[in-house]
Amino acid sequence: MLRTEIFSGRHHWHVFGRDPDKLSQIIDTNQYLVRDQGVSFLLDPGGIETFSAMLPAVASCCDISEIKYLFASHQDPDIISSLGLWDKAVPHAKLYAPWLWEGFLKHFGCHNIEYVGIPDEGMTLDLPSVKLQFVPAHYLHSSGNFHVYDPVARILMSGDIGAALEPTGAPMFVDDFSAHVPKMELFHRRWMPSNRAKNDWIARVRQLDIDIMAPQHGRLFRGDDVKRFLDWFEALEVGLTAQHTAAAAPAAAA
Repeated sequence: MLRTEIFSGRHHWHVFGRDPDKLSQIIDTNQYLVRDQGVSFLLDPGGIETFSAMLPAVASCCDISEIKYLFASHQDPDIISSLGLWDKAVPHAKLYAPWLWEGFLKHFGCHNIEYVGIPDEGMTLDLPSVKLQFVPAHYLHSSGNFHVYDPVARILMSGDIGAALEPTGAPMFVDDFSAHVPKMELFHRRWMPSNRAKNDWIARVRQLDIDIMAPQHGRLFRGDDVKRFLDWFEALEVGLTAQHTAAAAPAAAA
């Protein structure tokens, strides 16, 4: 599991991923850690299959006992199925996750960690140096979904928005936006179900000052590529699979 520091100041952001030992059948994921003066916050800590690589990678960055908070953007197993193992490793921690998914996420195991349900409108989390914002991203692609914005580092951890499907070992940052688009297009058309929800999120995010947009799969966007992504995503028609399936149904039945 590789670790890259993407922001350094009074607090720090690290991304974990690009694991060369990952099973080929498992989708590659980005996990994030915010370290702030002895307090650490783990974002979308990953699936149960990544835990054995994540734990030593995180331990190389901070003392595990410093992890006071975890975050799950939504309920998918690649996001948080390692919860039962983190529940043993950091039993003193709190998990911030959508209120909607509490009864489902606890199936992964959450006997010690305190579950803090994020209300639909979002909320904030105070770290020593920064107040992080939980930004609503409902239906993109989960009905209860949030992102995390850091107004000091100007980083938006954007979950599945901005995700790309690439082989393990891809560069950490987008270096040619036009060449990167084909790696994102099918994913966003298939997994993002609502143009209305998409446009609501874009309007909200355009009000934020973002230097880095950090998705849960694929490369990160920085600088002008953040605006390029928002413009591209705004023009993209999503949620089309159901329409195509319905249109094909009569012919298939005939």
